[in-house]
Amino acid sequence: MTLAAGETVTRLAEISGAANVITDSAQLAGYEIDGLVPSAAVKPGTREEICEIVKFCAAEKLAIIPCGGRSKLSMGGTPARYDVAVDATRLDRIVVYDPNDLTLSVEPGIPLQRLAGVLAGHQQFVPLAVPFLSRATAGGTIASGVDSPLRQLYGTARDFLLGMEFVTGEGIWGKSGGLVVKNVAGYDLHKLMIGAMGTLGIITKLNFRTFPAPRSPRVFSASFDSCDDALELRRRVMQSPLRVLTLDILNPGAVQMLSSEIAARLEPGPDCVDRIAKDKWAVLAAFASSGALLQRYQEEMNRMAKEAGCEDCEIAGDENRPTAFGRVREFVPIALESSAATVTLKLSVLPTKVGKLLDAVSSAAQENGVRFATYTGGLGVSYVALLPDGRDEDWRGRVLKAADDIGNACAQLGGNVTIPWAPGEWKSFLKIWGPERTEFAQMRELKKVFDPAGILAPGRFAGGI
Repeated sequence: MTLAAGETVTRLAEISGAANVITDSAQLAGYEIDGLVPSAAVKPGTREEICEIVKFCAAEKLAIIPCGGRSKLSMGGTPARYDVAVDATRLDRIVVYDPNDLTLSVEPGIPLQRLAGVLAGHQQFVPLAVPFLSRATAGGTIASGVDSPLRQLYGTARDFLLGMEFVTGEGIWGKSGGLVVKNVAGYDLHKLMIGAMGTLGIITKLNFRTFPAPRSPRVFSASFDSCDDALELRRRVMQSPLRVLTLDILNPGAVQMLSSEIAARLEPGPDCVDRIAKDKWAVLAAFASSGALLQRYQEEMNRMAKEAGCEDCEIAGDENRPTAFGRVREFVPIALESSAATVTLKLSVLPTKVGKLLDAVSSAAQENGVRFATYTGGLGVSYVALLPDGRDEDWRGRVLKAADDIGNACAQLGGNVTIPWAPGEWKSFLKIWGPERTEFAQMRELKKVFDPAGILAPGRFAGGI
């Protein structure tokens, strides 16, 4: 350890205590991002400690990367610099919870599964059924901006994140929003932090709206010979008065991947995907209600599926509740373990253009000889996992060409594309954040306002921010 590194550790220990500073190389390896390992990791226990840590790092020009459960560190661009990891897992309290008011305030390091357990005691939940759920924290989930299958009914975090407290790159504490469902005071600065990868600030508190937990959930699955038939069922459901919790379309590659031994290991238990023929397209829909309305859901889903050309369909009850959000929710983690060098694209187009997009994905992958799996939500957001059999230069070339062809097709359809996950050594060859757009200039100006010294997760966001 160099003298500078030693001085850094000494100062961090003065702020948060020696027991909360990590310098052991084996432990630091757990904070690695694309081959970069910090000189130290610190676990602050208060907002004030985070302010002091950031002020120190800004003065010494040390690059900080905030983290929590570390399940999504491989997302985004490769850091330009990485000196100190600020681990928020000690900040794991529920600060305020008012079940009657459907509001909740938590620290960023609280695990989502523990939070879900507390809310379940009041028959409530926050709709953050996100990938890597067993390790995910509230702060990391918001900072990474990952999707949930539940966005079909509840929207994204932008729709139920009421407010936030954070520390800027100058070590200044700030807040935005509040702890009421209707808040009109000031700018929604907290929404800038969603998906910003920690480049604008370090989250210290999050305020959420909670929701009544779904009653008597059911999972409907239907299989089809073609993508067009699967999309026809989606169209019918979207135009019906039914309000489904989730609505997902899987191509045969995704059906195979989500029913594999890898999938069963990562997300154990029965899953309706296991019972779908491996050469079929699948539509999965979750819904919840009770009594006569629940019966209507079941009858209507069966009727619409048959009219769309369903080959086989079934409805699973309470005993199979994990099938509503389990393996589909864990599509990305399962994909990452299903190939030597998985590259995952997130594509957004209008729902009416999904069919053309999926055709283009299939053509690009097949022309380049790359296995692939696709998962599409009802609102037009698709995830594509390119699954090469190797990690050498030949496979890299094939995957890069397929990803480029898919990105161009998405752009021609008026959509957006990003590449949230890819091997670290391939990222410099890929358009991780899609083609540069005019708003990147505004993003850079915002970065200067929130982090003038450029020490917060430099290089991880769009345009190298």
